[in-house]
Amino acid sequence: MNEVQIDWGGLAPMIIVFTAAFAGLLVEASVPKAVRLPVQVALAVVALGAAFVAVVLNAGKSAAAFTIEGAGIGSVILDGPGLFLQGTIVLLAVVAILLLAERRTTRGGDFVAEAAVVADSAADIEQRSEPGATEIFPLTLFAVVGMMMFVTAGDLLTMFVALEMFSLPLYLLCGLAKRRRLISQEAALKYFLLGAFASAFYVYGMAMLYGFAGTVNLAELGQAGVSSGQPRMFLYIGVAMIAVALLFKAAAVPFHMWTPDVYTGAPTPVTALMAACVKVAAFGGLLRVFNVGLASSAWDWHLILTIIAVATMIGGAIFAVTQRNIKRLLAYSSIANAGYLLIGVIALGDAVGQTMFYLAAYGFTVLAAFAVVSLVRDGDEEATHLSRWAGLGKNSPGTAVVVTVLMLALAGLPFTSGFAAKFNLFTAALQADELGLVIVGVISSAILAFPYLRVVVLLWLNEPAPDAPTVNLPSPMAGTVVAAGVAATIILGVAPGFLLDIVEQAGTFLGT
Repeated sequence: MNEVQIDWGGLAPMIIVFTAAFAGLLVEASVPKAVRLPVQVALAVVALGAAFVAVVLNAGKSAAAFTIEGAGIGSVILDGPGLFLQGTIVLLAVVAILLLAERRTTRGGDFVAEAAVVADSAADIEQRSEPGATEIFPLTLFAVVGMMMFVTAGDLLTMFVALEMFSLPLYLLCGLAKRRRLISQEAALKYFLLGAFASAFYVYGMAMLYGFAGTVNLAELGQAGVSSGQPRMFLYIGVAMIAVALLFKAAAVPFHMWTPDVYTGAPTPVTALMAACVKVAAFGGLLRVFNVGLASSAWDWHLILTIIAVATMIGGAIFAVTQRNIKRLLAYSSIANAGYLLIGVIALGDAVGQTMFYLAAYGFTVLAAFAVVSLVRDGDEEATHLSRWAGLGKNSPGTAVVVTVLMLALAGLPFTSGFAAKFNLFTAALQADELGLVIVGVISSAILAFPYLRVVVLLWLNEPAPDAPTVNLPSPMAGTVVAAGVAATIILGVAPGFLLDIVEQAGTFLGT
């Protein structure tokens, strides 16, 4: 009998986080409630830090994690893009965990103590002064493991398991807001229902591609694109359905409907986690599927994906202009950025590395942006309406400087990570003869700059209201989130070379 060889070192990052997630459940069952928060935070941060070290130690690998007599099975692939994206997810997750642990801005934190209590009931009102549930930390770790598996999955079945593994905890986390619980629960339900439909599309698409290729392995699917004798209609339907599921997670038009409502209704730390880590995971999956599994049939899907990318860039930018709520503005900004990232998916090949750079740069910036949103408050509520941010530069100049840097980065102005990311991604797209998409991307970026710069004008040139919101001093944890995001935004803007060298070396998928 042939024995399966397992690269335990390659699987170590996922094993570490998965073990910590289960340990977090044991903490919930055995540790006194008063000390659960520091224990859970320490456990999560240490586990994610160890996982990042394990990812670094795996650098340079390009092989399957499971082999039989030297032949890779292909369920989990350890290659440059997969490891880089795993490392990015882990680093962003460490920062997000610190934001999840923030307890100074809202008494007891942003999360409800008992989720089973009826929203706005007497018991719910009474528990608002209690510390938030700490189950959020093992749930987050389970989601992170799913994301890590998603970006290294070598076949469609493993990718589906990973998709569900990181989606289910997020559905729960979205509904755990302490304030505005009905809106939070509505966001969770909407995300769950639409996510279930997307998962169904994925399964049907996987079945169609199996009918076409006789396999769900991405590398073998790529070979079948030029050699299969089955009707290509199976391929067309399969690609379309798989794309629906993946583009839903990426928040691309027309599968973006959930994004503004979920970003607004979910607790802000969860929104930050989704905007950063889920975006990396979704596009990591898209890059692998289209570069490894569907590159040989690019002629069949190129036009429709181009149309989706154009609609996403223009639609996200135009709708962002009309927003008066900072969280909805960042949601539509996320949609527009999904369009820019789709350029990298369509361009294939050398654009993979630049897409990964974009994901890392955007992730740190958007995490810091949502962290700042959580600090600007009207009493116990976040001051999310843009009119409430007027004159913030006079009352809290330090916060206004941070917001200005982040807005300029999201607008893609020079000397910020946003400019470096867009410039390098568009350059790679031009080299792949995607001039039309680059032109649309530049136009969309110009439109999208308006709402960002409008925020900057509000901060510095408008007078504050008599009842202007306060800026809560963050704990060291939330302060670290903001500092890390701003530092990454500036460093990757003025000196992006070190990360560009890394993504250039790690930008080739195994089997391409």
